[in-house]
Amino acid sequence: MRGLRTQVASFDRPARLLMVNQFAINLGFYMLMPYLADHLAHGLGLAAWTVGLVLGVRNLSQQGMFLIGGTLADRYGYKPVILTGCVLRTVAFGLLAVAGSLPALIGASALTGLAGALFNPAVRAYLAADVGQERRVEAFAAFNVFYQAGVLVGPLAGLALLAWDFSAVCAVAALIFGALAVLQARALPPRAPADREAGPAWRAVAADWRAVAANRPFLLFAAAMTGSYLLAFQVYLALPLRARDLFGEQAGLVTGAVFAVSSLAALSGQLKLTAWAKRTLAGPQAIAYGLIVMGAAFMPLLPGPHAGSLGFTASVLALVLCAALLAWGGALLYPFEMDTVVRFSGDRLIATYYGAYNTASGIAISLGNLAVGALFDTGIRWLPWAALAVTGFACAGLIVRLHRAGHLAPRLAPVPG
Repeated sequence: MRGLRTQVASFDRPARLLMVNQFAINLGFYMLMPYLADHLAHGLGLAAWTVGLVLGVRNLSQQGMFLIGGTLADRYGYKPVILTGCVLRTVAFGLLAVAGSLPALIGASALTGLAGALFNPAVRAYLAADVGQERRVEAFAAFNVFYQAGVLVGPLAGLALLAWDFSAVCAVAALIFGALAVLQARALPPRAPADREAGPAWRAVAADWRAVAANRPFLLFAAAMTGSYLLAFQVYLALPLRARDLFGEQAGLVTGAVFAVSSLAALSGQLKLTAWAKRTLAGPQAIAYGLIVMGAAFMPLLPGPHAGSLGFTASVLALVLCAALLAWGGALLYPFEMDTVVRFSGDRLIATYYGAYNTASGIAISLGNLAVGALFDTGIRWLPWAALAVTGFACAGLIVRLHRAGHLAPRLAPVPG
């Protein structure tokens, strides 16, 4: 903790504020979202397909709008887009507290996703621009500690507030985002957007998007890294399915414990792993090692020869080990991954690049989860875990190939035109 305080204190005020901002964003989000499906199904009595629709609208509005959010941040400045996102989240969570009809719930869900699409690329681009090239990796390591702390504390805070009712959870989450908007409006210095050529906005935006699409090394890197997001998401999909196999109706409690293990592992290891990697590895090597660790995380879940109590105990330990290794692998690669995206941008259109990158990862998660679910449906017990492990190793191999071919070396991004 002392090391974190020292490192955070070494950054200037905007960077520190953005880190605290990310903790609060995740605190507000994760105190509400893990319990939304249960509220919709049991609190409001909605059919399963409508629950899926409401949750799907949130995911679609966020993943589908990341590129738009990044483009707006580069064109109009990071601060206005961050503030707009926080205000929209405030309205959305307030609406969830009182909404009882399906149209209102869909509207609130869409606003929730749109808000994330606005402030996520803008916050990361602001942080990257503020700290400068020399300290980006350190800044993103500290940023991820605050991110994971919010993921850990949020569900616990939401669970405590559920002692009243779900509306109390929504109200507190809305207040957190409202307070964030006020705090940043007063304390976050504006950063002027890059100079833009005169002419229609649509033409400038089209030129920006063409520049991103023409950056082949960036596209190759984004494709290679999609596997890391699919693997990390299995804390929400594959691991709960395994917990259900082991514990039946008690799986929810176990899944919460596994989720906590994942967050605590990332919190405890982030700064140490980043410091070690900076001393001993090049950035692409750190990313490849992180992917290897994430792939290896699923190997303990491959079926073994043991049975009885020993087999049950080993299965539980394998579940916990998988969550920890996923977190450590992600912590190892994350700061270098974020730094690499900035380098691909050539320090211009940073938010647009982040938006495009997040859109690619969101598509990969959606399609990949369909494939993972299909693998579980085959009934072949080893197949999902083997496929996930191979995904991590294959993505690591792609990163190594890109590095050796010189595609991950610093270079100027294509200029819009």
